[in-house]
Amino acid sequence: FHAMASAARPLALRAASSLRSPRCLRSTAAAARQEQPGEAARPPPPPPPERGSARGGTGPRGTRRVQPPPPAVQFGDPREAFRSKSSAELVRALVVLRLCALEPLVARSRQLMNFSRKLLGQHLFEKLMKMTFYGQFVAGEDQEAIKPLIQRNRAFGVGSVLDYSVEEDLTPEEAERKEMDSCTSASEKETGARSPYLSPGATQREKQYLVHRGFGDRRDRVISARTYFYADETKCDQHMETFLRCIEASGGSSEDSFSAIKLTALGRPQFLLQFSEVLMKWRKFFHQMAAEQGKAGLAVMETRLEVKKLQETLANLGIATKAESQHWFTGEDLGVSGTVDLLDWNSLIDSRTKLSKLLLIPNTKTGQLEPLLSHFTEEEDLQMKRMLQRMDVLATRALELGVRLMVDAEQTYFQPAISRLTLEMQRKFNMEKAVVFNTFQCYLKEAYDNVTIDVELSRREGWHFGAKLVRGAYMEQEHARAAQIGYEDPLNPTYEETNEMYQRCLDYVLEEIKYSQKVKVMVASHNEDTVKFTIRRMAELGIHPSEKKVYFGQLLGMCDQITFPLGQAGYPVYKYVPYGPVNEVLPYLSRRALENRGFMKRAKRERELLWSEFKRRLITGSLFCNPSH
Repeated sequence: FHAMASAARPLALRAASSLRSPRCLRSTAAAARQEQPGEAARPPPPPPPERGSARGGTGPRGTRRVQPPPPAVQFGDPREAFRSKSSAELVRALVVLRLCALEPLVARSRQLMNFSRKLLGQHLFEKLMKMTFYGQFVAGEDQEAIKPLIQRNRAFGVGSVLDYSVEEDLTPEEAERKEMDSCTSASEKETGARSPYLSPGATQREKQYLVHRGFGDRRDRVISARTYFYADETKCDQHMETFLRCIEASGGSSEDSFSAIKLTALGRPQFLLQFSEVLMKWRKFFHQMAAEQGKAGLAVMETRLEVKKLQETLANLGIATKAESQHWFTGEDLGVSGTVDLLDWNSLIDSRTKLSKLLLIPNTKTGQLEPLLSHFTEEEDLQMKRMLQRMDVLATRALELGVRLMVDAEQTYFQPAISRLTLEMQRKFNMEKAVVFNTFQCYLKEAYDNVTIDVELSRREGWHFGAKLVRGAYMEQEHARAAQIGYEDPLNPTYEETNEMYQRCLDYVLEEIKYSQKVKVMVASHNEDTVKFTIRRMAELGIHPSEKKVYFGQLLGMCDQITFPLGQAGYPVYKYVPYGPVNEVLPYLSRRALENRGFMKRAKRERELLWSEFKRRLITGSLFCNPSH
């Protein structure tokens, strides 16, 4: 543990200042003004109208190398789509995916699995699962067992994102009890309040960032994401060791692989809740001051506060005198332009010795920076530091083994902190290549702002931006939570608007990739139209798949008619590969069945292609032929 702590110290110190001290503004501003050799100034694509100057090119004087025409992808050819599958695997897919569309069966999947285990006994039950649901959606029980599938997929041009999918099998009551305890601070427990006030005279905590008993079981209405509940620090260390083994398996199984982690597995979620609230309150404060300067409604990266007016506002509120705030605005760029944008603003939160001191928020009524909670215990402060240390250990190992680390997104009340901490890892580990990838949920109303802010920061500071774009796994739960608790729904109201947001974010990143050598993105989608849109835009922008800047991703056991044609055409594509012992992945399998229940009602095309290929093999006498490539 001593080695873990010493290795993690740089990240802990960096995250302790979190949004960084003012001295960083000088370097970031200078970086934004310097063009690197071989880079070309990029014409700004709308929106937003201005996106910076420094750009990476792929050839001399900013010109792009002449690439061969992009390969054609045939999604409608069942022979090509399922070339990698044996006939037995085709039959299994037809049976399993059809069963997943049966509402009564899926709704009682956990009960049926438990009954089958009692009826058949453990040995026969495991054999049945491996022939059906487990075999369809899970790669194997351990690192050795998954190697044949990973190697076969690689032969067909498909990589792997390894994900150890074991979950603790808790009852809803146990999950709720753990969540309430781990998301409530010692000071809140002392007062007995679930919605405590801050220090005397301070504003009330935001409803969105408070734990609520009705949503204590975070698995409820979540169908495709693993869920971790905090037990103690020893359990978090065990999760870290599990992630380390997964990273090592990724490094040993294939080149250019990914490994997925969740931050709620690495520490007490109380810190994520409270840090998220602080970040959002500071952002709201920035927009409030922008409105006072007559700049409301502008795109987030177009909003710039005038420094003199900002200093006057801070002085009038009593937060800082002009003399006290003067040293905040000494960066070269600020001295020239006299303005502050959101990235500059984020860097002004003062660094402190203790991480708990970060949890200060501006109170416009009292004119003070006040603690979010009345006090922190030493143990709570240590718990925060340990989370950062575990993150550092994982990213360091991933870098050593050449594995990309995918940080999964989670609920909106955790996500601001998760994104911020992931950003700190990117600043440290992504200087030479994209090692750490953040996940952006496009069902969020602020998804486009989140993407553009991080891209702009990476451009200013010169590190490699890595992102995975998803629609989001918590839609039903998030809508219900906002409505029941009574805060503004952070999600887009319709699926169509989420699709529009996804394409808008994706198009922005693709435009960035056209001119930059330091941007990579994974398009994680089962939507064939989204994949076709991406391929078309890549061709229009001159982004060739051989550049390996745009990846595609789908879950194991789903949408092979999208994955394998992409891989065989030369596009970088990956399967999200879960693995783990049969009994310990049953919660994952149950939710996968639930997800397919809705998916398969819309996925008639996939079943038709599977059936068409099976009939072709039957008619041509090739049922027993081995997969070929």
